[in-house]
Amino acid sequence: METTVAVVDGPGQQFRLEQVELEGPRADEVLVRIVATGLCHTDVTMASMLPAEMYPNVFGHEGAGVVEAVGPDVSGIEVGDHVVLSFRSCRQCARCRAGEVGYCDSSLMLNYMGMRMDGSTAYSRASGPVFSNFFGQSSFSRHALAYADNCVVVDQALDLTRIAPYGCGFQTGAGTVLNVLGPGPQDSLVVWGVGAVGLAAIAAAATTGTGTVVAVDLMASRLEQAAALGAVTVDPGALGEQSVVDRVKELTGGGATYAIDTTAVPAVVKQAQQALGIRGELVVLGLGAEEYQLDAIDMLQNGKVVKGSIEGDSDPQVMVPRLLAMHAAGEFPVDDWIRTYPFEEINAAVQDLHDGAVVKAVLVW
Repeated sequence: METTVAVVDGPGQQFRLEQVELEGPRADEVLVRIVATGLCHTDVTMASMLPAEMYPNVFGHEGAGVVEAVGPDVSGIEVGDHVVLSFRSCRQCARCRAGEVGYCDSSLMLNYMGMRMDGSTAYSRASGPVFSNFFGQSSFSRHALAYADNCVVVDQALDLTRIAPYGCGFQTGAGTVLNVLGPGPQDSLVVWGVGAVGLAAIAAAATTGTGTVVAVDLMASRLEQAAALGAVTVDPGALGEQSVVDRVKELTGGGATYAIDTTAVPAVVKQAQQALGIRGELVVLGLGAEEYQLDAIDMLQNGKVVKGSIEGDSDPQVMVPRLLAMHAAGEFPVDDWIRTYPFEEINAAVQDLHDGAVVKAVLVW
């Protein structure tokens, strides 16, 4: 069948809408008519950093839509179901069986290599194959192929344009708080970079009764959103002679219990580490930097921990319904962060995301 995708033809090029051929669904695949897809920094970063031989490529990994066809080997999903799409996992390896689906042994091939496990691509055009299968979906498209493991069936009464970001950004930020850190009333949490992931973390921290929550960002509009969630805000550019590390330590009684970095800016990661208290823990979530330079003496003397997390250690089949239930209960107020754009305006949405004019852009057909 023919469908429309937002394709990137080479590293750093803009997205461009194009008609392509879609082959499938195969026996284990689910054909989804995409209604909305969240735009994530990961999409933009990956669209510019892959080697030239991995283009043309279709990205998008926060899709939401309606199931139009189901392969014969798929169970638990029916035509007409509304689904939120997330990342893939094999559900069979030791880590998957232990519930650590973000660390699946086959994660690289299932999510990032642009093809099925047999090396084929779902999309093609006259000049040849088009890489896809990004996070097992490539949902910058009118139609996407997904799988039972990364399709989360949701209530059909829910607005798909509002719940698309639950498949990655929202579950990553919230999951890091709820699954990885678990802060309580005696703890402090500092979130460095309060875009969609950072704000989701702050919203989740409010549900755990975290004692002190601090948001650090350079953009006033994002700090306003964080303040509305109860965070104390810090703009490093407005501190004068006081360092941001000293200010954070001042606000957290000598150093933070926990911190989350979403910026992937090496200098900021180092500051986040230095602003931890004794035996404090920093989780880095941002994509983009290849190396971080940390303060080794500070780590050794104070027993600090710096580690990564994939999707907030979330299983989307568990976390997406959990967050939707929290939202229904008024405990996860994310709707005001979302601005919708027609898919034809995808490059404008990318620019607005870069400029900080929007927290979470959602592209709609």
